[in-house]
Amino acid sequence: MTKTALKDFEALLERHRLKKTAPRLKVLSMLAAKNVATSQPDLEGVMNDIDRVTLYRILSAFEEKGIIHKVFDLNGTANYAMCSSNCGENHHHDEHLHFNCTSCKNVYCLDDLDLHGIDLPNGFKLDGFTLYATGLCPKCSKAVSKNNSKQFN
Repeated sequence: MTKTALKDFEALLERHRLKKTAPRLKVLSMLAAKNVATSQPDLEGVMNDIDRVTLYRILSAFEEKGIIHKVFDLNGTANYAMCSSNCGENHHHDEHLHFNCTSCKNVYCLDDLDLHGIDLPNGFKLDGFTLYATGLCPKCSKAVSKNNSKQFN
């Protein structure tokens, strides 16, 4: 972790009134370094020095404070990704497309897509929404295309 990243993570924890502990900083570093949402079991696999209960508590605190958000993969497993700066305590603004790759099973948060508002019938009040899509990510799509072209050569 670079000194700049460490200072950014420390400031993030301070802004959310959380103690700056080594396990919290390590979890933030791991999640921020990934371009896909990550499950608790996957984090446990690379963080041998943080026990399961501590990791669960860290993820729960981060989710509650609006630092990370939870998204489910195709198997119903909770995965976690960094929130945007718009998220706050007990109120997430993760209304973006969550793309589940059916081949590599990665979950991508596609924040840059323009999603128009939802017109609900009278009497409904929208607090948020989750949008999922399935298919092939660019890496898997490219691999399938490559394999298909080899079959015809």
